Amino acid sequence: MQKADYSKLIDAQTWAFIDKTESYYPPDAINLSIEGQREVYNELCRAFRCEYPKDVQALDRMAGGVPVRCYDKADNAATAAVLYFHGGGFVVGGLESHDDVCAEICDRTGFSVISVDYRMAPEHLHPAAYDDCLVAFQWAARKYKLPLVLAGDSAGGNLAAAVAHTARKMDSHVAGMVLIYPSLGENKDCGSYEVHANAPMLTRADMDFYADIRTQGADVSGDVTYAPLSDSNFSDLPPTVAFTAECDPLCDDGEDYCAALQNAGGQAVWVNELGLVHGYLRARHSVDRARDSFSRIVTAIDMVGQGQQVTRDDLKP
Repeated sequence: MQKADYSKLIDAQTWAFIDKTESYYPPDAINLSIEGQREVYNELCRAFRCEYPKDVQALDRMAGGVPVRCYDKADNAATAAVLYFHGGGFVVGGLESHDDVCAEICDRTGFSVISVDYRMAPEHLHPAAYDDCLVAFQWAARKYKLPLVLAGDSAGGNLAAAVAHTARKMDSHVAGMVLIYPSLGENKDCGSYEVHANAPMLTRADMDFYADIRTQGADVSGDVTYAPLSDSNFSDLPPTVAFTAECDPLCDDGEDYCAALQNAGGQAVWVNELGLVHGYLRARHSVDRARDSFSRIVTAIDMVGQGQQVTRDDLKP
């Protein structure tokens, strides 16, 4: 299978973002200790951190025993809430890593945003992260009594989808999902996993590392809470918008997931962001393509939270 030519796919702005990222978080970071990975990742997040929009306020709370950070705009009555699950391979990240992203989503939509600080591997193996996210979902549904949008990037996209698959069997209603370069499947031997096996920012070797450390070799085949794409039933899932990066081994996961929902009669829109790489949320203020994509992400969250059907035309470049 032909490999991607990143010299043609990726523009100068995105290469500058990649270079800056790798100056903090090197391509071989998985060879560091877990403590070392978290240290350089936290340093990376601090390097890209943006200040809160002026009207956004945040409060740390406990959601049924799970730490969360709740964002709201001053003097604003939110009409929906967003439950956000951060990325980081189930190993790194937390309330600080995506703090500014959540604050900006709150500011631009006017929705309440709840960021979830779930437990991570290897100290806490699967399904600990999923369990925490489900508890936080149940807490948010009780507390806010508003349309609830599940959102997340990378590992967080996996957790958002896993919670949505479980929520079908519960009284709590999910207004929709917005998944950002999500990891959703088990098969890493075909499609984008091969074409983009050595992509900048995330490689297939990285994916294998995160999968192994998350389970420590336990058999998770067919476990929907581990890989939502392994579900045999995609009916009754909420309206979904999945954003993928073209230059990312995870690209096909978003496309395949949306196709599965559509084939089951559900509403799903797949948006593949050309020339972008995994982790581009951090480039939303420095790379034009990432800035435009973040605006589309915010639009999708806003429309889903308002109960509006999202179409591809709504998210055109």
